[in-house]
Amino acid sequence: MTYFSETMRKRLLSLQSELKEQLAAGKESAAVVELDQSKVGRLSRMDALQAQAMAQASSQRRDALGHRVTAALKRIDDDEFGFCRSCDEPINPKRLEFDPTATLCIGCASKAER
Repeated sequence: MTYFSETMRKRLLSLQSELKEQLAAGKESAAVVELDQSKVGRLSRMDALQAQAMAQASSQRRDALGHRVTAALKRIDDDEFGFCRSCDEPINPKRLEFDPTATLCIGCASKAER
C-alpha cells in the first residue's frame, strides 16, 4: 500500500466516523411529526414537516456518501484505489484529494455527464 493510499484510508475512516456521528444526531430530526391539531398550530406543523423532510433528505445524502466511502475503502484493500472504473487509467491525485470517493478520471466523468 502506498503512502497516498494510506493517507486516503485515514481520511476515509475519519469521514466514516463523522457520518456515523451525524446519523445518530440526525435520527431525532427525521422522526415522525405529530399531527395533533390541539397541541400544535397549522403553521408549526408545516414547519415541522418541512424540517422533517430536510432531515430525511440529509440522511439519504449521508447514507449515499457512506456507501461511497465504504466502496473506496474496499478499493484500497483490493489495490484498486486511484484507478478509473471506466478506462483503468490512474485518477489524478488532486481529484482524489478533493473527493477520495471518486471512481472516474476527469475525462470519463466528463463523458458520463454528457
